[in-house]
Amino acid sequence: MPSLVIKFLAVAILIYLGLCVGLYAGQRALLYHPTPSKGADVADAKLKLAVEGAELAITASLQTGDNALIYFGGNMEDVSWSLPMFSKMFPGYAIYLPHYRGYSDSTGQPSELALHNDALVLFDKIHARHKHVFVVGRSLGTGVAVRLASQRPVERLVLVTPYDSIEKVAEGIYPLFPISWLLIDKYESWQYAPKITAPTLLVAAEQDQVIPLANTENLYKSFSKDVATLKVIPGRNHNDIMEDVGYLEWLKIQ
Repeated sequence: MPSLVIKFLAVAILIYLGLCVGLYAGQRALLYHPTPSKGADVADAKLKLAVEGAELAITASLQTGDNALIYFGGNMEDVSWSLPMFSKMFPGYAIYLPHYRGYSDSTGQPSELALHNDALVLFDKIHARHKHVFVVGRSLGTGVAVRLASQRPVERLVLVTPYDSIEKVAEGIYPLFPISWLLIDKYESWQYAPKITAPTLLVAAEQDQVIPLANTENLYKSFSKDVATLKVIPGRNHNDIMEDVGYLEWLKIQ
């Protein structure tokens, strides 16, 4: 009997270790879901931006003047679909919607460091043309937006369904695995939030099944006093929050 127990434990350990290896090897395939651009052809311009080791495709509506908006989308999102909405909500703003590495016509492979460095390059290019740069991030893109806003003079920041860190979200999904050891791209927004001075709005979905409200609330608590505002949209989930009239109104007045 003891030998059978030992064999059972050995097999269980091997299976567990195999699952850990699988999670480690496949983590970026779970986090990033590159999409081709199927959005309506409404862009005033389709720009290309050379970055280290890649070239980014940017869907844009070009305007002269001081005001511009950059939108960092979710991990399965074709950001070009959001151009009509942002153009309507922010008339007179130049709108820039970057497609992450590997998404749409962008080359390269996505990673946390690569997306961050790309965001810095993009912001600097846009800020050289527009004095006031408003940044919006959604879901995965909130991690890119938060880290950017901690290092650049963002005028205003809006975070839609944001998280404290991808690590914390993953720990809730895979509680039996040592996520902190396995995860490469942790997107620890809570570390960067205290450095942000731009007025910030966090918009959460009450029934978010992807990024729990608790993770958004933890991020909110990481901001310095009087910098951030948290708005929870009742009855909405992760995928339909942007359809809520209340969300659109909040975004306009900030």
